[in-house]
Amino acid sequence: MEDKYQVYWKRNLTILTGLLAAWFVFSYGFGILLADQLNNIRIGGFQLGFWFAQQGSQYAFVIIIFLYVFLMNRLDREFDLREE
Repeated sequence: MEDKYQVYWKRNLTILTGLLAAWFVFSYGFGILLADQLNNIRIGGFQLGFWFAQQGSQYAFVIIIFLYVFLMNRLDREFDLREE
């Protein structure tokens, strides 16, 4: 049977991997790779690809930080781990 901390660490790495993948998709994927296709869509007069390259990836990063805090607090409660 796996140790409690090994399971915790695997779940932690799963969360990190998922959030880093989302960050990659928003910053590199939408901001660079798909920018030309997204530029056909306009929001507030600006092309969507330009918006993701300039601001959207930053907003996504801040949301990812808050999501990480929420998910890790939930994981800590699930495994009865807390900071002293």
